[in-house]
Amino acid sequence: MSDTPDSAVRTYTEQHRTAFLDDLAAWLRIPSVSAQPEHDGDVRRSAEWLSAKLRETGFPVAEIWETPGAPAVFAEWPSDDPDAPTVLVYGHHDVQPAALEDGWATDPFEPVIRDGRMYGRGAADDKGQVFFHTLGVRAHLAATGRTAPAVNLKLLIEGEEESGSPNFRALVEERSARLAADAVIVSDTGMWNETTPTVCTGMRGLAECEIELYGPDQDIHSGSFGGAVPNPATAVARLVAALHDADGRVAIPGFYDGVTELTDTERALFAELPFDEDAWLRTAKSRAASGEAGHSTLERVWARPTAEVNGIGGGYQGAGSKTIIPSSAMVKISFRLVAGQDPDHVQQVVRAWAGTQVPAGVRHRISFAPATRPCLTPLDHPALQAVARAMGRAFGQKILFTREGGSGPAADLQDVLGAPVLFLGISVPSDGWHAPDEKVELDLLFKGVETTAHLWGELAAALR
Repeated sequence: MSDTPDSAVRTYTEQHRTAFLDDLAAWLRIPSVSAQPEHDGDVRRSAEWLSAKLRETGFPVAEIWETPGAPAVFAEWPSDDPDAPTVLVYGHHDVQPAALEDGWATDPFEPVIRDGRMYGRGAADDKGQVFFHTLGVRAHLAATGRTAPAVNLKLLIEGEEESGSPNFRALVEERSARLAADAVIVSDTGMWNETTPTVCTGMRGLAECEIELYGPDQDIHSGSFGGAVPNPATAVARLVAALHDADGRVAIPGFYDGVTELTDTERALFAELPFDEDAWLRTAKSRAASGEAGHSTLERVWARPTAEVNGIGGGYQGAGSKTIIPSSAMVKISFRLVAGQDPDHVQQVVRAWAGTQVPAGVRHRISFAPATRPCLTPLDHPALQAVARAMGRAFGQKILFTREGGSGPAADLQDVLGAPVLFLGISVPSDGWHAPDEKVELDLLFKGVETTAHLWGELAAALR
């Protein structure tokens, strides 16, 4: 366990609370919306602001890294200990679009504090969760008497996450030597809720495709030709119907190859979470849970691969009738992938399967978007246990474990750097990521500060 005094961390954090919040508010005022070209200058200004603040914090190296798109920020603070492990922190400084007319109670880029919460675009996703590392490392130094962190500390804060991270993997590959680390901390995630602190152990990957089917060279009369030539709209419906078997499993041969199955321990840990399925269904605006037989709802969204139809179309869809056999039809399908699945292999088996579903006389074309790999850190990994201990010290209670059903660029870090990825976030579902009135709970934000103050000592001991 780290020897960082818990009371000293808390005292230092409280002493610097006001200045920290003032600085965070200043950063939130920069509308770094990467998706909107008119804010390109603001995204750069955000990177410059963060780089300067990191140098002010004490990082001897703080650089702006250019990409073909928006700039990223890299910072590095070597440890005084020659045997110290190296830890890389990932986050992003770009934000989602926001405007007062979207339903905000106040200007989204003029942060305000109400009832123990800071409201503003980026307060939780992700500027607040990046910024708590600045006060956390200073609290770590103050409480231990160190002049440098207990680990070789690096930060990589990208500027295009909200636009799909189109240049991120290339950046990581190009700068892999500078980014080399023994562990990666991703602070772009959250906890179960306000009273249940949790650590995420992994994210699913993603493969997306569009399948287009072509029959007649043009729409043709269903009376003259119906029942005598293949109909691509019927073919696409049959293809979709063949995606799953009666038990809700994906019916594509080879799809489950390599899947890392849940252990009994993981199942038990999921069951410890205070999950209310009725409340979850209300959030999902749905009336019944569904999915692969033999698995709970949490297991389905966190630890099982899926195939979902995202869109389907073909033929006439206007008012009234138009008795045709359409010339084409299409379906968009996304596959969430879990640890052990290879996106390249999934693409191969999907292509092969699609070919078997298309009848004679119908041509098809299938195209895939760039894939995201899944990532998972085993529960017994010493770095993961160090994160849980640090968080437990800050919150003063048992830390539970979750996974994330979505996907993100964290897997690129794991894949390219070959380092385990750990997730450290203090955001909660009510924070309203991407929504009007995004906010961060200030008590939880400062628990994040305390967690990182303890974390570097914990990781230094765990990774030796």
